[in-house]
Amino acid sequence: MASGPSDENVENTKRHIRTLVNEITELSKSDVQASEYYPAVLQRIVAALAAAGGAVWLVDDEGSMRLAHQIQMDPALMQANNEDAMQHGRLLTRLFSQGRAELIPPMSGSGEPGGESNPTRYLLVTAPLIANKQPVGLLEVMQRPDAPTDAQRGYLRFLEHMTKLIGEWLQGHTLQQVSTRQELWQQSDQFARLVHENLDLSDTAYTIVNEGRRLIECDRVSVAMLKGGKAKVVAISGQDSIENRSNIVQSLNTLATRVVRSGEPLWYDGSMEDLPPQIEEAIEDYVDLSHGRTVTVLPIRQPEHKTEGDVLASRNETSETRTRRAVIGALIVEQIETQLSRQTLEGRVDLVYEHACRALSNSQAHSQILFMPVWKFLDRLTWMFRGSALPKTTAALSVLGIAALAMFLVPIDFDLEGNGKLKPSIEQNVFAHVDGEVQQVLVKHSDRVSKDDVLVVLKNDDLEKQRSAISGELNNAITKNRNANVSLNRPGLPKEEAERYKQEKAETETVIANKSAELKLLEDKQRKLKRTSPINGIITTWDVEKVLNARPVVTGQVLMTVADTSAEWEIEVLMPEKRMRYLDAAMNSEQAKKDGFLPVEFILMTEASVTHTGRLYPDGIGARAELDAEDGAVVKIRCKPDPTAMAKIKRYPGARVKLDVKCGKRSAAFVVFQDPIEWVRAHVLF
Repeated sequence: MASGPSDENVENTKRHIRTLVNEITELSKSDVQASEYYPAVLQRIVAALAAAGGAVWLVDDEGSMRLAHQIQMDPALMQANNEDAMQHGRLLTRLFSQGRAELIPPMSGSGEPGGESNPTRYLLVTAPLIANKQPVGLLEVMQRPDAPTDAQRGYLRFLEHMTKLIGEWLQGHTLQQVSTRQELWQQSDQFARLVHENLDLSDTAYTIVNEGRRLIECDRVSVAMLKGGKAKVVAISGQDSIENRSNIVQSLNTLATRVVRSGEPLWYDGSMEDLPPQIEEAIEDYVDLSHGRTVTVLPIRQPEHKTEGDVLASRNETSETRTRRAVIGALIVEQIETQLSRQTLEGRVDLVYEHACRALSNSQAHSQILFMPVWKFLDRLTWMFRGSALPKTTAALSVLGIAALAMFLVPIDFDLEGNGKLKPSIEQNVFAHVDGEVQQVLVKHSDRVSKDDVLVVLKNDDLEKQRSAISGELNNAITKNRNANVSLNRPGLPKEEAERYKQEKAETETVIANKSAELKLLEDKQRKLKRTSPINGIITTWDVEKVLNARPVVTGQVLMTVADTSAEWEIEVLMPEKRMRYLDAAMNSEQAKKDGFLPVEFILMTEASVTHTGRLYPDGIGARAELDAEDGAVVKIRCKPDPTAMAKIKRYPGARVKLDVKCGKRSAAFVVFQDPIEWVRAHVLF
């Protein structure tokens, strides 16, 4: 009866240990990270052995023992300058080098300075960690020292079994790390090849931001270049173009400019302690717009030009010499949703930064070479002179050479083009001769009128008032003159009064003459209020009734146009002034002098498919140049259409015409390049 509970406790303990071992086995087969694996495994080992504590030690790249995880370890053993910690470390180093499991009694050691010892009051159960047949660390468990010898041997065997499981996990984890590192190096190699592949500054910047974002595994990478003392963003990952007027780009420009001016890199992780006020303000404004968790801004400096073979130059370079190198831009790395650790982020950013500095520096230097676009263009043309393309290029150049030679040797028609309009030879405007208001319009568009027919009636109330006033003054002067004559004819009139009446008569006669003349002028003006047709013809002004009715007009204003469409018609052309010397030369040619004219061809915009002919006579060329609102400086010329052509034309006064004056023959090159030649002569050679 007494052995029942004891057997049950033993069985429960064994079951608990088996459960812990199974859990450790499952953990060792998983791909859990080291930060989770070591605490979980060590906690279960300590629990299975009912130990006081334990630790996992790993060997770093320099061969020193580094604590990976510990449970209930004496803090003194983790202090670097503590004597017990140093003796304990030397003990661990010896155990690691021996490569076998071992029990170390408590408070044991050589006792000599520089020796090794177990300074704890616990029995140390140790076993090496083996991965890929190589010792990589040590598992240490602090156990009660009063356990029986058989139990202590059991601790050792259990620990050896656990180190095998841990070794399997370490082997898989190491392979995973190697694979990850290999993948990272492959990405790095691809990034380096891509960013150094092109020397175009814009293409290089876009390659850096897009490939750099993949390598860093962040959310956004941008590149800003220094221009005129200010940093301007030239590329943003994931964007084909940049909207420079957007608030976020302007804010990023400001932030990059201020960081570049400070000359120090910015690592922002939400804290603004120790930041200069100007950078603190800029980063706060930018984060409000971008919502970035971390923002890194690194000034891009000109890379150091190392001597070939000087592999220690970068190590020996001081921060002072690095600062003296010229800044050419900035690299901006942002995390919005990703959460890389500062250590991981720094390593990857440094890799991108080094290549970015050299690639951007080379691209910038390349773009600043004199006439670089011309050299690039010429370089692209060299493919035509290589390989199978050479015969085709030779044939094409031969054809072009023959064509160019033909342009100088083969004459073609030399025509001078001008814009004009078709109109009757007899055409006159009807002007307003006095100021007034249109009272009545007696004609409409297309009405046929005869000479002296009244076309429009004006009214001027001021003229009527002036005529009435002057008529009154004239009548008053006539009455006074009549009374003076009657008074002078009275018998016995005193001499003094006779002289007075004579003077009054003379004055009134002067007034009568002046007022009569004024009244005649006013009556002439009133007669001119009725405007008549100057010729026989038709009204060509469109919608003349609506345009003039009840409208005030001033002296000299054109009221309407009358054209005699039954008479001859002509084409009035505005010939550009710069072509007049060619026209004069053609008019003075022997053929033109013999014929007495130059032939012309013209088309009407109302029927552009039909070409008509005509003549230009010497007296049809204007004597002076004028300024036209559309064609600039022009000389008016007047051409006579052929009667046969006019018989086929539906005549619209003012119809638009495009006309060519036939000026003989010139070389094809001269005809084609006439305008460029004139421009060069006027704006370059002069």
